[in-house]
Amino acid sequence: MIGVHPQGTLCHLYWGPKVSADACADFAKLLDIPVRPFSTDIRNSDGARTPLDILPSEYPTANTGDFAPPAIDVEHADGSRGLRLAYESHRIIPGKPPIPGLPSTYAETDDEAATLEILLRDAPSNILVTLRYAVFANRDAIARSAEVKNEGAQPVTLRRALSAAIDFPERPLDMIHLPGAWARERWVERQPLHSGEQWIASRRGASSHQHNPFFALASPETTEEQGEVFGFSFVYSGNHIGGVDVDQYRRPRALAGIHPDGFAWRLETGETFHTPEVVLAHSSQGLGALSRTYHRLYRERLVRGPWRDRERPVLINNWEATYFDFTEDKLAGIASIAAEIGCELFVLDDGWFGRRGAPDSALGDWFVNKDKLPDGLSALVKRINDQGLAFGLWFEPEMVSEKSRLHEQHPDWCLHLPNRPRTQSRFQLVLDFSRAEVVDAIFAQMEAVIASAPIRYIKWDMNRHLTEIGSAALPPGRQGETAHRHILGVYSLLERILARFPEILIEGCSGGGGRFDPGMLHYTPQIWTSDNSDAIARLRIQHGTSLVYPLCTMGAHISAVPNHQVHRATSMRTRGHVALAGIFGFELDLGALNQADRDEAATLTRLAKKLRHLIRHGDHYRLADPFATEDAAWMIALPDASEAIVTHVTTLIHANWHAPRLRLRALDPDATYRNEINSAEQWRGDFLMRVGLPLTHRHDFTSTLWHLKRV
Repeated sequence: MIGVHPQGTLCHLYWGPKVSADACADFAKLLDIPVRPFSTDIRNSDGARTPLDILPSEYPTANTGDFAPPAIDVEHADGSRGLRLAYESHRIIPGKPPIPGLPSTYAETDDEAATLEILLRDAPSNILVTLRYAVFANRDAIARSAEVKNEGAQPVTLRRALSAAIDFPERPLDMIHLPGAWARERWVERQPLHSGEQWIASRRGASSHQHNPFFALASPETTEEQGEVFGFSFVYSGNHIGGVDVDQYRRPRALAGIHPDGFAWRLETGETFHTPEVVLAHSSQGLGALSRTYHRLYRERLVRGPWRDRERPVLINNWEATYFDFTEDKLAGIASIAAEIGCELFVLDDGWFGRRGAPDSALGDWFVNKDKLPDGLSALVKRINDQGLAFGLWFEPEMVSEKSRLHEQHPDWCLHLPNRPRTQSRFQLVLDFSRAEVVDAIFAQMEAVIASAPIRYIKWDMNRHLTEIGSAALPPGRQGETAHRHILGVYSLLERILARFPEILIEGCSGGGGRFDPGMLHYTPQIWTSDNSDAIARLRIQHGTSLVYPLCTMGAHISAVPNHQVHRATSMRTRGHVALAGIFGFELDLGALNQADRDEAATLTRLAKKLRHLIRHGDHYRLADPFATEDAAWMIALPDASEAIVTHVTTLIHANWHAPRLRLRALDPDATYRNEINSAEQWRGDFLMRVGLPLTHRHDFTSTLWHLKRV
């Protein structure tokens, strides 16, 4: 709920459970804010004083009496900074307009959503800010973004342009967020808010392994199934910031948007800047309900294209089987075994292009390596297709190796600073995608390769973060635009590939899960969740990821043991049960498996195909928390309660320990359910929800999966 203060400031009054329209008059009384000691204020036309530093501003500005972190900061042509935005008008339009050049949630019909646009103006500079609120029918979510337009006579520079701010009344809240590292992404952390500032952020040019662009504020008593929680999910893949400042009166201000460090955007007269959107979600029934709001919205109205509603293929990726050492015959042999166990897609990973024989060369040279594939890509694809598998290919379009033809021809096409060393990571430099000619050149190479054979899938990787963020094509006064323009270039390349090849399925990847964000999901319906595919490590990674992202977006594969990242050995069954909680596939040499494991892999593949409609359409319930216990358990149920998958994994067993039963959710209490894995097992729905399933496996790293169908 939003109100206009008599002084003209747009004020935030309320966000929470639905209230009646009759209550509006009561909320309007919150605009009557008394002046407090040592408070900044401004005189209204009637002589009344408005305390600016305690006004709950809907889009707070810098350097005009509000000392909390602002949403916007503008530097004017004379070097001064500050705005005082006043309400001018508003309108409500049906549907949800797209944001130019940026990913966003969407409405397929105008009756699915309505968008409120509020126009604010700073009179001295004639800077206009349009706040947009897209409200979805039947979803407890609001998508917020802002548009800044310079209608003044002089250019200005945006130093900060966040997407949303919320001023909460004084109340105790916990901050929940998803920090991590490579191979340890999106672990759940929760801390009480304290006086001062608490931020999550990335300055890495990507959403990052370290801080996912999501946080939530929850009442201290909030659990998985009860309590109030507010979610902030930023639909963007670059530098970001989100968090809370608690002022001297214990009032939290939450903000989210593009990180202001290093950001500067020059607006000439008549030019406009669009911020990415933040999806705000609310739940009064705990974290689980918040997650399911995000899951339904993102899988139905963020992911798009023909693969949004299709069941995803079971794939085999050759990387951990061969690394760079492969031939056409070797790849065809892997594909032959994969076809036998039921795989549907073969993915050729790194090493197929340029003169690529090691990590230090050939990125940027997207043409076939004839030393490894002398008959070209089309011959290999035909051999794979003849075995009944579709074909997919790995690209890393945003990177370039110094040892490459592209870098030799265009050494200034990477991000760099004049007369300074160029930092490398994995022997790589980052192409300057703020430049249209660079994007054009990479698109031309990719288009030629994809058009040369029936390629149905792309694994889109990005294996280092951005340093020396400068562009040889931008003038000195616009260097602060490079990072954001680079992300816009990434989005434009993805958009062009999808427009040219609309049937292709793209899986995002960035050192595993280093760019698992809503912005990428708009283009890539699934993302490789982590390079760490150890089943036990994945319990925490997938649990944390599921706080905001649906299971049908998570790549989850069976890999070899001992695992390459943590050197742990787990059974094929446990690895499979964990991988079945996402987009199922394999990352290993199937030919190296013994017959028992090969048979188990075939059984799991058949099960994946049988259950994948639940991954796509089911609601996810977290039943046991691997961060709090030595167990993990989850459930995926169809909305009509006709069918569900339940999985339980034990990490460590204690001596003489009595395991509790696993209580389920979202079943029909009056129905009987049969376990399709073991048809002799049947239970009533009310029994399963009030007493629960028996936990019988009693060894480290073991698991049980139940497939329940209503009789």
